[in-house]
Amino acid sequence: MKKNKNKDKSKKISIFDTTLRDGEQTPGISFPLNYKIQIAKQLDKLGVDVIEAGFPSATKGEFDAVKEISKLGLNSKICALARLVKDDVEIAMKTDCDMIHIFIPTSKIQIEHTVKKSREEIIQNAIELTEYIKNHGFKCMFSAMDATRTEIEYLKEIYKAVEDAGVDIINVPDTVGVATPFRMYELIRELRGHLKVPIDVHCHNDFGLAVANTYSAVKAGADEVQVTVNGLGERAGNASLEQVVMILHAIEGVKTNIKTEYLVETSKLVERFSGIKMPPTTPIVGENAFSHESGIHAHGVLSHTATFEPGVITPEMVGHKRRIVIGKHAGRHQIKKVLEDAGYIVDEPTLNKIVEKVKEIGDKGKKVTDLDVVSIAEVLMGELSKEERAILIDEATIITGNKITPTAVITAEVNGEKKVTSAIGVGPVDAAIKAVADLVGSNMKITEFKMDAITGGSDALAEVFVTVEEEGRSFTARGVGPDIVMASIDAVVNAVNYLIRARKRKSE
Repeated sequence: MKKNKNKDKSKKISIFDTTLRDGEQTPGISFPLNYKIQIAKQLDKLGVDVIEAGFPSATKGEFDAVKEISKLGLNSKICALARLVKDDVEIAMKTDCDMIHIFIPTSKIQIEHTVKKSREEIIQNAIELTEYIKNHGFKCMFSAMDATRTEIEYLKEIYKAVEDAGVDIINVPDTVGVATPFRMYELIRELRGHLKVPIDVHCHNDFGLAVANTYSAVKAGADEVQVTVNGLGERAGNASLEQVVMILHAIEGVKTNIKTEYLVETSKLVERFSGIKMPPTTPIVGENAFSHESGIHAHGVLSHTATFEPGVITPEMVGHKRRIVIGKHAGRHQIKKVLEDAGYIVDEPTLNKIVEKVKEIGDKGKKVTDLDVVSIAEVLMGELSKEERAILIDEATIITGNKITPTAVITAEVNGEKKVTSAIGVGPVDAAIKAVADLVGSNMKITEFKMDAITGGSDALAEVFVTVEEEGRSFTARGVGPDIVMASIDAVVNAVNYLIRARKRKSE
């Protein structure tokens, strides 16, 4: 058995991208020509070695796309797919591509139910078309379709035959995604010991093993990998370009020509054009790939990024950003960091109150953004101390509904005395505000009321601004929270407390 070539980390793995061919075979995707051209240009910018631009004999649109992309003058080599049929090959040649990728089924089940030729005929056809392609000045790739379910001796025989015919590279496709990393390693190692020609692999993700199988193939001696942006492709898709490349670069130290800082940019482009949004937990390029919410994790990352990140990869390496996400699992350090970044220095008691409020909101299933944290902090920092407040709300009950007049019942301490008041209004917020005003029983008026969603969206926190006035004095305060009515009550109570405090100072 030959020594595993890939132990030499100076070896460079070639990246063959088939987003425009197999990726477009994702159910529901059909890229128009202008999208294909933009994707091809982006792949070239990314540093992809070979772009499989399409299947020219399938439709006129496919032919036009491959031809137009071939005319772009990209650094990437342009490949066209063709069945092991002379007409397909001749159509592909007319696109002026660099390489023609021919394929034919070789597994027992596919030979019997699709091509219906003898194994000898298949080998002979493969030899003839390989020679035909090479004689016309094109590079040639040969795929034994369903290779991972093909008997190894027949697989070795047909690959050796096309190698002798002058093929440039052979492809080993796991067409129905049934290989495992261990089986893939053994298969590629066996072929590597039998062939001199470069070996390429094409793995499908039916069992979620496409990336692992591709990685195993490289470890066993494969020279090139077929991938798609965002793992698009037939059924469950293909091996993800982003994941394969970063495993090779960051974990194995194996080189490719990919400029990794454009990975997220490329992913977003294909996501937009395909209409298939990546889950936030998608490795490398997902929104959460470098995000931290847990207090322990965030504290560690703020101290040293490698504590709760792989260490061998940074967000900047792939064109991403690290995010410290605020939620119910947030810790004091990350909330303090968000506030410091916004220019706020808070004391420990206030920080404790802010953390408590954030966790309370998170427990109600609300998303808490950085802007929410700042707004919460501003409200809490602006509150009077408990000793300075004339009104302390104990309980608020709001009754509303179809054919029910909105009613608010509020229990509170007013200057140390327990009080219960109620009021009706045109809506629950109006009723709550009138009930709070009634607690102080003066000619105080609410002259301004404004309510905003802090960050937008159905789960945004409500931010309420209220101005109260009495005898020429006015105070503006605000409240913030997931409940519009309670945020309104908080805002009015804050304003009234300031007003009462001013009234006392004047009488002293």
